[in-house]
Amino acid sequence: MSETITVDQAEGDLIARREGAAGVLRLNRPKAINALTLEMTRVIEGAMASFAADPEVALVLIEGAGERGLCAGGDIVGLYHSARQGGDLGPVFWREEYIVNAAIAKYPKPYVAFMDGLVMGGGVGLSAHGSHRIVTDRTKIAMPEVGIGFFPDVGGTWLLSRAPGEVGTYFGLTGEIMNGSDAIYAGFADALVPAANWPELRAALTAAPANASAQQVRDIIGRFSVTTEPGTAQRHREAIDRLFAHDSIEAIAAALEADGSEFAQGALKALRSKSPTSLKVTLRLLRQARQAPSLEACLIHEYRAALQVFVSAEFIEGVRAAVIDKDRQPKWQPARIEDVDDEIVGRYFAHRGANELTFPT
Repeated sequence: MSETITVDQAEGDLIARREGAAGVLRLNRPKAINALTLEMTRVIEGAMASFAADPEVALVLIEGAGERGLCAGGDIVGLYHSARQGGDLGPVFWREEYIVNAAIAKYPKPYVAFMDGLVMGGGVGLSAHGSHRIVTDRTKIAMPEVGIGFFPDVGGTWLLSRAPGEVGTYFGLTGEIMNGSDAIYAGFADALVPAANWPELRAALTAAPANASAQQVRDIIGRFSVTTEPGTAQRHREAIDRLFAHDSIEAIAAALEADGSEFAQGALKALRSKSPTSLKVTLRLLRQARQAPSLEACLIHEYRAALQVFVSAEFIEGVRAAVIDKDRQPKWQPARIEDVDDEIVGRYFAHRGANELTFPT
């Protein structure tokens, strides 16, 4: 049985419907690699509530339309234009998005995320907090926000700070891509299923009994999953832990520069292309997240920082260089890591009073 719960009739950007025992959330902007908008976030929130209350829905399944990926992240072009015009899309969008991220982590039914193809930024927030996270042989996961004057948000600091050793620090600061093996090793995913096996697995999930338990869903996925070979992070774990263990960007950069390995030089090159301010903000958020008691606590810290991002020239310049003009030549201010002082970084950690992020009870 297939029953449509709710559809964004204007654009059809998010389709939510019941297929058998599964409440399916389908991101439907394939030309934009399913980049997430505020309207899509609102449909997801409403559909999740409907599916949770429906006794015939055993699990929720989120997937992306097209062959390119689950979700390339938030709609940063819209955010860019709003920031330039002094609008409020950023504060509104991030507040509602982060509330959905927290709801996914606490969802009362199995939440299955099909993380095929490209999964970036906001796409990570819609998938990696789920209870059953599937990657494929085509998966490319990244949180490259430091390259646009931002930082890994949507609970990314919670996930990255709980990766083995300094693996999360490495991925958070460099923005490097995780393949399926890396994602499982870093704690962003649970199982690798070849993309060719997805139709059969999807059919099995929609045919699950209405009262299927989390373990039963895990067993269904296990029938189609395969073992993985070590990815980049696991192969270079010793170097990552040694080089990224420092609590300042200056020290990490110095360690990378002193190391003559190809891996270290590649990581250093990646760091040098990022916003110096974003690097320092990200590292502080990651270290702070290690002591955080919950995902919600990390999201509150991220929201404080995001409000500062939205009024900063770094974000506008980063998006301009990467997406608008595509010259790949951002003019960061300050341009040097050593010129980003505590006063600049502190603005991203200020309490926001009445604008603090709160979660529904």
